[in-house]
Amino acid sequence: MGSFSVPLSGLTASQDQLQSVSNNLANIDTDGYKDQNLTFSDVFLQTGATNGAGNPLQTGYGVGVSSTVSNFTEGSLNATGVASNMALSGNGFFITQGSSGPQDYTRSGDFTTNNQGQITSPDGELLLGYPAVNGVVNTATALQPLQVGSATSPAVASTTMQISANLDAGAVVGDTASSTLPVYDSLGTAHTLSVTYTMTAPGTWSYAVTMPSTDVTPAGAGATTTVGSGTLNFDSSGMLTSTEATGATAATLPSAGIALSIPPTGTTLADGAAPMAVNWTLETAGSSTITQTATATTKGTSATSTNGFASGILTGYSVGPDGTIDGTFSSGATAALGQVAVASFANVQGLANTGNNNYQPTAASGSAVIGVAGTGGRGTVAGGYVEESNVNIATEFAKLIVAQQAYSANAKSITTFNQVSQATIAMLQ
Repeated sequence: MGSFSVPLSGLTASQDQLQSVSNNLANIDTDGYKDQNLTFSDVFLQTGATNGAGNPLQTGYGVGVSSTVSNFTEGSLNATGVASNMALSGNGFFITQGSSGPQDYTRSGDFTTNNQGQITSPDGELLLGYPAVNGVVNTATALQPLQVGSATSPAVASTTMQISANLDAGAVVGDTASSTLPVYDSLGTAHTLSVTYTMTAPGTWSYAVTMPSTDVTPAGAGATTTVGSGTLNFDSSGMLTSTEATGATAATLPSAGIALSIPPTGTTLADGAAPMAVNWTLETAGSSTITQTATATTKGTSATSTNGFASGILTGYSVGPDGTIDGTFSSGATAALGQVAVASFANVQGLANTGNNNYQPTAASGSAVIGVAGTGGRGTVAGGYVEESNVNIATEFAKLIVAQQAYSANAKSITTFNQVSQATIAMLQ
């Protein structure tokens, strides 16, 4: 009898729903998994007949699966502390690619690194992004596998230095104070600069900046070679008002600072590095960094800084909200190693799930629009986190009960149809 096909379609639909719910529950611990749900539509047989009112006569013919809907709401972010792990907070997908085949798109960020230092997914696909050259990311280039292996940072020659110090206003003429700090040449060699301050009059101190004579060629006669000298003048409030380099005119603050030539004219650095022009800045946020107050306990240096670095090896990295991978080097320098690319789609429901937490675009989803995290409606990247499955166990159990009852009801319909058919056959005997 044709009537059997109606409850049979219901059995098939309920079985499909049970399978969908079971798949959701099976993936409740799968990172980046998106809950799926089936939607159904009725099936009607159009006979072409009409009733007396002219309305079409239609007969219900069962039910069928109309679509599979994925719930792309964000799952909870779980902190792992693993530098290579990432999660997207908001819209978008990470982009991965195997050794052959098209690019894949995933929300699962439980990445690791392979023996070549490349960031990979658990199934071995490489995470793609924008490369960095000498710490500068170029988002105009083609996507490449991101590398966080044994990178080294080049030496960065110092161009500026700053000293925070207080000179004792209670000192007498001839009293001294000192500061020391390293600067780095183009080869990454550190050179220790010593600054000696000598009180020459109330409110006036001379300064002399020296470096070891062994660092220059030809070496000076003494243990140190002077690379800069002059005077520092303070007002009645103890603030630095002007400087005067030896052989130059006085410069009133705010000024460009004190220019130091390292090594001095007529010499070269012993290691063959290029000469340095270092600017000693004397102000920050409109205030002088060197003061003169009657506080002997802070006589001399309280802090120093320079912008140079020696060469170093990679010791760690972290991922910023915009997907930039910042490497930390043994020299103390930091530099970008690359930037994670993020893809978005016009219709995420049109994506085809290909397994292994991967999706592929279709004509319904539209092509991937690739860019930087945090732009164009794309979410931000949380480094050291993974996005958990968004399956809700309570919701799935409720769906499971409904699907089970629907299956039982359709099975009962088949039993009833069977009884009717048996009675009909019995009438013919």
